[in-house]
Amino acid sequence: MFPNHSQPLVTAPAETAVLGMLLAEGPLSRVELARRTGLSSTAVTKAARPLIEDGYLHELPPERTAPGAGRPVNPLAVTPDREFFVGVKISADRLFGAVCDLRAKAWATAGCGLGDRSPEAVSVLLTQLVDELLDADPAFRTRTRHLGIAVSGDVDRAAGTVRYSVLPGWRDVPLAETVAKATGLSVTVENDVKALTAAEHWFGEGIGTEYFALITIGAGIGSGLVVNGRLIAGAYGVAGEVGHISIDPAGPLCHCGQVGCVEAIASSDAILGAIRSGAGRPDLDFDGAVELARGGDPAAREAFARAGHAIGTGIATLVNLFGPERVVVTGEGLDTYDLFGVHIKDAYAAHCFKAAAKCPLTLRPLPWEEWARGAAVLGIQALFP
Repeated sequence: MFPNHSQPLVTAPAETAVLGMLLAEGPLSRVELARRTGLSSTAVTKAARPLIEDGYLHELPPERTAPGAGRPVNPLAVTPDREFFVGVKISADRLFGAVCDLRAKAWATAGCGLGDRSPEAVSVLLTQLVDELLDADPAFRTRTRHLGIAVSGDVDRAAGTVRYSVLPGWRDVPLAETVAKATGLSVTVENDVKALTAAEHWFGEGIGTEYFALITIGAGIGSGLVVNGRLIAGAYGVAGEVGHISIDPAGPLCHCGQVGCVEAIASSDAILGAIRSGAGRPDLDFDGAVELARGGDPAAREAFARAGHAIGTGIATLVNLFGPERVVVTGEGLDTYDLFGVHIKDAYAAHCFKAAAKCPLTLRPLPWEEWARGAAVLGIQALFP
């Protein structure tokens, strides 16, 4: 039913361009595809033919044209349910999973709690979750060959290894190999923020951009970068780590070993720690800290203001360095945006270099299912060389 299990679906540049364009912006006519990809009409027709024969593309009914404008055209569109993709997000205490189609639409979701966070225990639970998802519809097992896994930290995507993740507490875990053996699927492992960035670039706010960034705020401060239309990892896989830009030499110690990182000031734990210290209440939880801040407590409000300043400064640093067309800000931290949003915007405006400040910041709410959807997009990307 499928091409070779581990091989990309498309290998020719023209096929890659046509399928990629239709995934992001279809349906489109062959003429429009030629215009947008820079291919000739003949090359578009040749590239589309095997994808139509394999069921990945189909022709829509003819569109009407104006009198005298020639024969009607049949736009090409992706057949979303031709293939499915499983995505799983590993968080500190839960697994979140989704089955998505070729357009990254979620057809089924599921989750489970984590007790033992060892790589072995998590791999077993992850395999069980994948089985549960694939059993949700008879079509899923016969049309699924790719699994994407998203996890925080330093991930070697090419090797399928989690080199370091503070949330599960892992080092040098060969996750892709282990899970591939257990599930029989082709597995891609990626940093969770990079996976989310890929999904947003291909199917969200970043569609059509060549330079794009996504920033997540919450338990950590992360970012993903798209340059020349491609998600970048850098030579060592950690490009775009906005959370570990040091902005205060006299600031708190970060878990990475540096001092004054954005994450050491602006993560949920950092904010809570500062408010506990300022209020003299070591038993305070985060909800209580938010309540204090919204009630006008000076120390609590100052902690959120400092966090907002750190985030805005970190985003401005990224924007100054590579000049994205759009920046999306998301994550569970948006629930408290009313407490530090103005400080993010003020610091961003103050630290952007001249015209760089024209880059808009877009807020994007992020249900946990979106993380799993981002992981599934890793499988969609595996169709391409």
